[in-house]
Amino acid sequence: MNVGIDSYCYHRLFGEVYPGQDRPEKELSFDAFLKDIGKLDIKGISLESCFIPRFNKEYLLDVKQQLDDNDLDRVYAWGHPDGLEGGKNEAAFDEMLEHIEYASYIGANVMRVVGSSLQFRFEDHTPQLEKLSHMFTEAAKVAARYNVKLAVENHIDYNSDEILQLIKNVNSPYFGVNFDTGNFLRVLDDPIQAMEKLAPYVLATHIKDLKPVKGVPVNEWYFFSCVPTGEGLIDNARLAQILKQHNYKGFLAVEIDFLHPDYTNQEEDVVKESVAELWKIAGRLEYA
Repeated sequence: MNVGIDSYCYHRLFGEVYPGQDRPEKELSFDAFLKDIGKLDIKGISLESCFIPRFNKEYLLDVKQQLDDNDLDRVYAWGHPDGLEGGKNEAAFDEMLEHIEYASYIGANVMRVVGSSLQFRFEDHTPQLEKLSHMFTEAAKVAARYNVKLAVENHIDYNSDEILQLIKNVNSPYFGVNFDTGNFLRVLDDPIQAMEKLAPYVLATHIKDLKPVKGVPVNEWYFFSCVPTGEGLIDNARLAQILKQHNYKGFLAVEIDFLHPDYTNQEEDVVKESVAELWKIAGRLEYA
């Protein structure tokens, strides 16, 4: 099993600074990120479309070439921050369909998609899931024409039973899960139990490790904040083991959003530590 990262790890450096975070001394451009990607000890990359500067075919084919040159598996990630807004945003649905073609240009056979977000978490989920089931059913038909599989992320919105309901409602080989190990914890759903339900449908991952932050209200999404893999509450080794048992074909992708105060402004170091730990996990799986 290979190890990679999601480009969202560097969101602060790309210019997306959360309230309470420091602005970087110097922002990182997407092109500079791609240029230096070969320096990372990874075999896969999930590229967040929100940081890609343009989407003309020539540019995206150049991105593909750079990924090919570095021999990287890849996922194209659409939907930050709110995706389809629980099925309310028809314009976002049209945009999502457009991005399926963009995913094919960079050579991705998996595209992460987002149905909702924490902004809509406390609204009634029944009409959301019904609408999203219709949207993703239509989108999967489009994705099939490009041979791109859509992977819906648990985006601090739905628990594992609800994600499983979406998968079964769509019922397509071109629709599965982008399993975020941390976001299930944030909705108080056990990640191990979630993986046991969803592993057969997992097409991509976001590997987070989280610890509580003293002084942050427990109902704040970042009460559980990011730390290096192996330093937090999540048993990512067990999650990887379950994935292997279900013949997972993708890579383990480190993702960081809000860093724990113990690691403020240390994205690059946390990514390196997490990648190193995941390679150890992958190595143990290889010889298990």
